[in-house]
Amino acid sequence: MTIFPIATLREQEILEQLGTSLPDGLPAGEAAARLSRSGFNEITADKVEWWEIALRQFKSAFIYLLLVAALIVFVIGEYLDAAVIIGFVFVNAALGFSQEYRSEQSLRALQQYIRPKSRVKRDSVWQTLDSRELVPGDIIKLGTGDVVPADVRVISSQNLVVNETVLTGESVAVPKRPDRIPVEPQTVYDSHNLCFSGTSVVGGEAVAVVVETGARTAMGTIAKLTIETTKESEFSKGIGRFSRFILRMILVTLVFVFVANILIKGESVDIIELVVFSIALVVSVVPEALPVVTTVSLSKGALQLAQHDVVVKRLTAIEDIGSIEILCSDKTGTLTENALTVTEISPGADPRLLSAAALTVAETKEKTEPFDIAIVEGAARFPGESIGITERLGELPFDPATRKNAVLVRTAPEIVLIVRGAPEEILRLSPSFQGAEREAVTTWLSRKGQAGERTIAIAKRAMPLGTTTITPAEIRDLEFLGAIAFTDPIKPSTFRAVEMARELGVEIKIITGDSAEVAGAVGMQIGLVQDSSRVITGAALMALPPYERERAMHDHAVFARVTPEQKYEIIQILQKTRTVGFLGEGINDAPALKLAGVSLVVESAADIAREAADIILLQKNLEVIIEGIRSGRAVFANSVKYLKATLSSNFGNFYAIAIVSLFIPFLPMLPLQILLVNLLSDFPMISIATDTVDEAELGRPGHYDLKEIVLIATLLGVVSTVDDFAFFAIFVGEGAPVLQTSWFIGSILTELVFLFCIRTRLPFYKASRPSGYVIGLTVAAAALTILIPYTSFGQTLFSFVPPTLPALGIILSLVVAFFICAELVKLAYYRYTD
Repeated sequence: MTIFPIATLREQEILEQLGTSLPDGLPAGEAAARLSRSGFNEITADKVEWWEIALRQFKSAFIYLLLVAALIVFVIGEYLDAAVIIGFVFVNAALGFSQEYRSEQSLRALQQYIRPKSRVKRDSVWQTLDSRELVPGDIIKLGTGDVVPADVRVISSQNLVVNETVLTGESVAVPKRPDRIPVEPQTVYDSHNLCFSGTSVVGGEAVAVVVETGARTAMGTIAKLTIETTKESEFSKGIGRFSRFILRMILVTLVFVFVANILIKGESVDIIELVVFSIALVVSVVPEALPVVTTVSLSKGALQLAQHDVVVKRLTAIEDIGSIEILCSDKTGTLTENALTVTEISPGADPRLLSAAALTVAETKEKTEPFDIAIVEGAARFPGESIGITERLGELPFDPATRKNAVLVRTAPEIVLIVRGAPEEILRLSPSFQGAEREAVTTWLSRKGQAGERTIAIAKRAMPLGTTTITPAEIRDLEFLGAIAFTDPIKPSTFRAVEMARELGVEIKIITGDSAEVAGAVGMQIGLVQDSSRVITGAALMALPPYERERAMHDHAVFARVTPEQKYEIIQILQKTRTVGFLGEGINDAPALKLAGVSLVVESAADIAREAADIILLQKNLEVIIEGIRSGRAVFANSVKYLKATLSSNFGNFYAIAIVSLFIPFLPMLPLQILLVNLLSDFPMISIATDTVDEAELGRPGHYDLKEIVLIATLLGVVSTVDDFAFFAIFVGEGAPVLQTSWFIGSILTELVFLFCIRTRLPFYKASRPSGYVIGLTVAAAALTILIPYTSFGQTLFSFVPPTLPALGIILSLVVAFFICAELVKLAYYRYTD
C-alpha cells in the first residue's frame, strides 16, 4: 500500500507533498483537475445482465457434446431424437437461468442504494459533497458514525476510535491519533495515524487529509486482487473430465464399428444404413439427460437452502458445496456473537465496581464502543451497590499511550475521579492496593488473558470539594475497585455445527485478524485445538520456508492476525490438494472469496465481498453451511447415480449390439428403435434428481472420480452385455422383427430395474426408500415399453411385432436374472474397493 510511507511524515511535510493547505483546503479548480486525473473515488462492480446469466447456462463441455450429437442426428434425418436432445439442453438452461436470475435479483434487493457524503474543505469553506468526488489532498472531517470515505492521514483528532473489522477482522475498535510513526508501518495494525477506506468511526472526531482514493485505496487493492482472481468450479472440472472421456470413447468406437463391419461383411454391407446405425448407436451412449438431472437436483437443493434464508447466486455452487473438505471461516459474528459481554469480575472487587464503570461510559444517545455497550449491559445484568445520583463535571478522553480514560463526577457526599483502563496501568497507579488481594487479582488477570478474554480495571480517587476540572497529572494515588472480564460469546449453534462437520468429514479452520489469544480461546472452546500453542499468526506463517509454510497451513486449525494477502495465500495453498469453502464478510475477504472453491458471505458483507461470493447467508450461522454441505452431497450422489446407471446400461447395450451386428445379416436393433430405448429410459432416470440418499453417502466429500465411475460402469456393463447375448441366443432364430422387439423390451426393462440396484452401495432391500417420482416414472416407463409393441403405432412406425406370452415370460425372467447378477457384482465391487 502506498499510504504507509506518509505515516512517518510531519504535518507540514504531508501538506506539501499533497499540495494542499489545512486552513483553505483545495481550490475548486484544482480539485476538478485532480478528479479528471485520478477518477471518481469509487470501486464499481459490474452488474450481471440477464443475457449473461442465460449464456452462462450453455458454457459447459457436456452441453457442447449434446449439441454436436443433436446436429449429427438431425443431419441423418432423425428429427424426433434431435428435438429430444435439444429439448433436454433448453430445459436445463431454462431451469438454471430461472434459479440464478432470481438469486441475482435477490442480491440486488439486498444492496443499499445510498450515496455517502463527506464534509470537505474547498476554497476555505466546509461543504458537503458526494464521497465519490474526493481527491488526494482534500481536507475532510470525520465524526462518530461516519464510514471513512478514502485512505486518509489523521491531522488532528479528539478521542477518535475506528472499527477496522472489515479490513482486519479485529472485533474491537482501535484508537487513532495524529502523531507521526518513526518507522514506516507494514500492516494496518501498526498504523495508528492512518484511517482506511471502508472502516467506520465509532467514537470521537478528526480532521484528516485524503491520501488515496478509489482503486488505489486499501479496499481498491483488495478489489484488484479480487478481479484478477479466476476459478473453475469443482462441478465444471468434473463434468469437463467426464465429457472429454465420453467424446474420446465415442470417436474411437464409431470408427471401430464402422471399419469392423466393412472388413467382416465386405461388399454386402449397406454403407448408408451402416452410417445411420453407427451414429444412432454412438448417440445412445451419450447421457443426454445429465444436465437436466443435475439442474433439477441443484434447484431442489437451492429451494431447501432458501427455506434456511440462503441465497444461491451460482446454481452449481450447490453441488460444489458438497465437495468441501476444508471450511475456512472468520470467528467474529460467525462462530461468535460479535458483541462483548461481561463474564466475571475480579475476586474481592468493590460492590460498586460496575456502577462506577458505567460512569465512564461515553454520554451519547447511541452507544457504539463495544466496551461501553458491554458495561451498560453488564451493570443491568449484575446489579451491585450504586454510587448514587451523579453529575459529570469533566473528563479526560481515552489516551492510547497510557491506555486509560477518566471522568470527574459529583456524588451526594463527595467529588470523585473515576479511572478506567488497562489493568496493569491502573494497578501501577494504585499503590495502596497490595498484599494477597493484589496477588489474587494479578493471578486472575493472567488466567483471563490466557483464556483469550479481555479485561479492564476501575479505580477512583476522592477529589477536594470544589474541583470542576481534571488534568492527567491528577490521575495518581488511586483506590483500586476491581477488574472486569469480557468475552465475545460463542454462538450455541457453533458447537452443533462443529460436531456435524466432523460427522461429514469436513475440517474447519479459523482465519481471523483477531489476536492469537482470542482466536486460540475460541478454537479451544469449540474443540478445534487442544491448547493455545497450536495457534499460528500470519507473520509467523509467512516467516517459514515455503515447504514448512505449506505444511503448517495443513497442520494448524487456527490462524490469527492474518492480512488479506496472507488469507489469500492460505486459501490458495490449501486448494492445491483439497476443496476449500470460505466464509467471509469484510472487504479483506474478497480475494479469498473469489479464489475459494465455494465462497459464502453474510447479508451484511461488504459489496465487494458479496460480488465475489457464490452463496449469501441471510443469517450468520455456521450450522446453515453444514446443512448446505449435506444438501450438496445429496445432489452430487444423485448425479453420480444417474451417470453410473445410464453408462452401465448404455455400455452394455452398446457393446452387445455392436458385436452382434458383426455376425448377423440384419441389424439387431433399428436406429429408430435404439433412439426410442434412449428416450423411454431417460425419463425415469431424470427422477433420480428427487431420490433419497443413504446417510453413508453424505459422510464423504463429493468428487467426480472418473476412474471409479467408468470402472463400475464397465463391470456392470459386462453383466448387461452378457444378458443381451442371452436375448440374442434365444431370439435370433425367430427372425429380425422378433429379435429386435424382444431386445427392445429387455433393454429398457433391464435399465429400469438396474436403477434400483445402482442407486445405493447397500443391498437394495437395505437402502433408503426410493422417492415417489422414481417409483412412479419407472412403473410408467415399464408399462409403455411392454404396451408399445402391441399398438399399431409401434408396429407401423418402429417395426415391432407383438410378443407372445411365453416370449414375454422369457424376457421378464432374463430381466430378473440380470438384476440378481448386477446386485451381486455391485456388492462384491464395493466390498473390495471400500
